[in-house]
Amino acid sequence: FGSDGTVGANKSAIKIIGDDTDMYAQGYFAYDSKKSGGVTISHLRFGHEPIKSTYLISEADFISCSKQSYVHQYDLLSGLKDGGTFLLNCNWDKEEVEENLPASMKRYLAEHNIDFYIIDATKIANEVGLGGRTNMIMQSAFFKLANVIPIDEAIKHLKDSIVKQYGRKGEEIVNMNHKAVDMGIEALVKVDIPESWKDAKDEEVEETTDVPEFIKDVVIPMNRQEGDKLPVSTFVGREDGVFPHGTAAYEKRGIAVEVPEWIMENCIQCNQCSYVCPHAVIRPFLLDEEEKKNAPETFETKKALGKGLNEYEFRIQISPLDCTGCGNCADVCPAKEKALVMKPFEEHYEVQSKNWEYAMEHVEPKEDLMPDTTIKGSQFKQPLLEFSGACAGCGETPYAKLVTQLFGDRMIIANATGCSAIWGASAPSTPYCTNKDGRGPAWANSLFEDNAEYGYGMAVAVKKIREKLEMLMEEFIGLNIDDELNHAFRQWLEGKDDPKESKAAAGIIIPKLDKQLDNERGNEILKEIAELKDYLIKKSIWIFGGDGWAYDIGFGGLDHVLASGENVNVLVFDTEVYSNTGGQSSKATPTAAVAKFAASGKKVRKKDLGMIAASYGYVYVAQVALGANMNHLVKVLKEAESYDGPSLIIAYAPCINHGIRTGMGTSIRQEKRAVDSGYWHLYRFDPRRKEEGKNPFVLDSKEPTEPFMDFLNSEVRYTSLKRTFPEEAEELFKAAEQDAKERYEKYKKMAED
Repeated sequence: FGSDGTVGANKSAIKIIGDDTDMYAQGYFAYDSKKSGGVTISHLRFGHEPIKSTYLISEADFISCSKQSYVHQYDLLSGLKDGGTFLLNCNWDKEEVEENLPASMKRYLAEHNIDFYIIDATKIANEVGLGGRTNMIMQSAFFKLANVIPIDEAIKHLKDSIVKQYGRKGEEIVNMNHKAVDMGIEALVKVDIPESWKDAKDEEVEETTDVPEFIKDVVIPMNRQEGDKLPVSTFVGREDGVFPHGTAAYEKRGIAVEVPEWIMENCIQCNQCSYVCPHAVIRPFLLDEEEKKNAPETFETKKALGKGLNEYEFRIQISPLDCTGCGNCADVCPAKEKALVMKPFEEHYEVQSKNWEYAMEHVEPKEDLMPDTTIKGSQFKQPLLEFSGACAGCGETPYAKLVTQLFGDRMIIANATGCSAIWGASAPSTPYCTNKDGRGPAWANSLFEDNAEYGYGMAVAVKKIREKLEMLMEEFIGLNIDDELNHAFRQWLEGKDDPKESKAAAGIIIPKLDKQLDNERGNEILKEIAELKDYLIKKSIWIFGGDGWAYDIGFGGLDHVLASGENVNVLVFDTEVYSNTGGQSSKATPTAAVAKFAASGKKVRKKDLGMIAASYGYVYVAQVALGANMNHLVKVLKEAESYDGPSLIIAYAPCINHGIRTGMGTSIRQEKRAVDSGYWHLYRFDPRRKEEGKNPFVLDSKEPTEPFMDFLNSEVRYTSLKRTFPEEAEELFKAAEQDAKERYEKYKKMAED
């Protein structure tokens, strides 16, 4: 299970066996394209002869699985030799194993005389304080069962490797992992396989007819790691590489250990839980009388609060099978008594999956009852980015999700390669989706070095197409052959640059385009307009990318596009490192932070990208942090998108590379800490204010209220420096604090001028 540490532990095992015995070792690691939380497969070979195999293992002596939900998702035992060993990490006891294993797996275990062991590594990891890191528990169990080298010798080497690998993270982390190794050996349970398993009968599965062909033929096989078995003929008709929207909704990975439980009576209906959810799995629903009447008994609701909502019932509903269990929703819940509490997945997934199904299929979205300029109102709008492959607690996806809620039905996205390209479209998974009218973001990916230009090209192309529409309508009006169409075209020409007005005019025009007129040229014009009808509604052009793209590799192109004055919106997910490639230092990395290529702490300060862009005077620029000021983010997105010119939004995005001490389940809270300590600043530079005789620069974050050092000490990327280079750490921490103070003072002066 991606991010549980298995690959790292397996590399340690290879090193131990290769270095400390007379055996040869080989390892090959296969990954899916998800971020942490995807599937990883390690192929390990050991032997007394040199290993020259250049292919994956097809016949194994030992198979281990770290995630119990995988028993239903993959053919785990394929190729396990007769008399081989299978180790499963699960929270089932011996009796529950019999109830939960699929019949095909039971038959294989019995027919091939497999030695079957179970271990609750997840429980042990939580007990010793390692969270989801089950790697050392599973690794010690492997050495116990595989008998590759004597167990005492293996444990000694494993513990030595832990000191080497985790020493810089502190003695506490080392001790936790040592304890995990010892407990992994003790917690193994052998499952005796009854003869009856040979005759295990498969459960009847109801054939679903509403699953699209592409899902059945391409997505499901690829997600089962069987994409290499698909014939070329499967892709006939898809030669251009276009994949349909919304395929992520069919995955239902069920990877969360815990999911949120809604405690209705405690809920204050603020919708903050939905606002912060990185995967769009928790949402508010408003039900009318009929929808409430037809709802399942378990679908509890309460009277909706808010202006214009008095005739509706309110419910917070989660999708447990899509949840990653990060816990940010429960962490940010502001209710006096928490309205969300994390509970074991097994307790909730059956009932809540049915409730989710009802909410999605039978409850009409009610998007216009509240203004989307508020936190609460924005969350009644359907997110058009859902169930992505981002890490649990990801700091990037909540920003992108909100953008789709505000502008998604008319969005075009140019996405730079990086994390946002991977969680945004990892074949066959497409989390960007459409609304009930079939409208949603059109997404495409470009390389690091030219993504800004790519988005700029889209903007120019859309502009030219709409100019053609304008010319066609003006020509048609000049023909004076149809008053009704003339009126509709004039309406569009007057409001074409306003999203609401252009949408209203498009709604009138499109049904009339198949009208047959007595004028040949008039019919030709209507046909040409019909071909371009998708461009009647004003498009919202967005350019997405990380700091590695915006601050470094794509900076030249970004600068060129911002300088052009073209109406594009740029959203930078600032994780302050190259997140997708493993945490290398970028020009966004601040002083003192430890990253790859800056192992002794970065010596120079962070580049001020926002001020470079603001120096043009005609670029809208803002820095945001969702967890620090939720209203500020909505305001910035609305202002940036409405500005008729280039806009740049730099969003602070916590990342697993930061090593947040309280875990990624508090990533939203960490954003608040960053602003409260003066580490990150919120501001807006709006050129329109200058036209009104006001200062275009507004500093939205207050003076720091928390110690700067407290923030640095809350992240391993800083504290690890104190262990490896203590003297330099003290000096660099002072420099980092001074940099932050100077930056804030500069912003304060700009806001006062």
